[in-house]
Amino acid sequence: MNVALPALVVFVLLLPGFIARSRIKRAERLSLDYSPFGQVVTEAVVWAAGLHLVWVAATNAFTTWQFRPDIALTLLSSDTSVQTKALHAVAAQAPSVTLYLATLLAAAYLVPSALRRFISWRRLDRLGSPWGAWLRFSGAPWYYLLSGADFPRGRSPDLIAISAIVSVAGKPYLYSGILDDYYLDQDGRLDRLILEQVMRRPLDRDKPGAETPDDGSRFYPIDGDYFVLRYSEAITLNVEYILLARADDVS
Repeated sequence: MNVALPALVVFVLLLPGFIARSRIKRAERLSLDYSPFGQVVTEAVVWAAGLHLVWVAATNAFTTWQFRPDIALTLLSSDTSVQTKALHAVAAQAPSVTLYLATLLAAAYLVPSALRRFISWRRLDRLGSPWGAWLRFSGAPWYYLLSGADFPRGRSPDLIAISAIVSVAGKPYLYSGILDDYYLDQDGRLDRLILEQVMRRPLDRDKPGAETPDDGSRFYPIDGDYFVLRYSEAITLNVEYILLARADDVS
C-alpha cells in the first residue's frame, strides 16, 4: 500500500486554498500564523473547493480536456495496482494537468491579492460599511488605526497627528507630531512611528489654566526632518485624524 501518493494528491489539491487564504489576509504578523489549526484548514478547504469548481467548469467549457473525477478519486485508493493505473492515465494527460495546476496556482495568488486591494480601495471593510463586518481584516488593527481606513472613500484624513508620553531621564514628556509612516515587528506589534514636525514639552506644563499662562512656551520644536518614536518607549499614545477644509466646503 502506497500511502505517500494519496497524501501528495491531497496536498496538491489543497495547496491553492492555502495560498489564496494567505493572500486575502491583511496580516501584520510576519512570523508564524497562530490561528487555530481547524480554522486554517477549513478556510483553505473552502478556498480550494471554490477555485477547483471554477477551474473545472472553465476547463470543461472552453477546452477539449474533460475533468475525470473517477481518476482523481482512484489516486486516493490504497490499492497499489489501482493507483498505478490512475497514474498512467494522468501521465497520458500530463501537459493538460500541468497547465491546469499552473494556472490554478497563479490564480490562487493573484485573484485574492486583487480582491484584497479592491476591498481596501473601495473601503468596503471600514466600520459602518454594510459589508464591514464580513470583509474587515481581523489581523490588522494597526492598519485601521494608523491609516484612517475606517473613513469613507474620498474623505480620508489629510493628516494624522500622534501624541505620546515618553519618559526621559525619569521625567514624562509629551511628544506631538504628524505621522509619516509606521513599522511593525515580526509578531505584528507596533515597533516604531516616523513623525514630522515634532514638538515636545514636559508633561507638568499642562494646558493653560490658572497656574500656567499660555505664553506659547509650553511646546518647543525638535530640530530634524524625521523623528523616530519607538512604541516600546511610549507610555500612552493618542491618535488624531485631521481633515482640512476643502474649497468647495468653504464656499
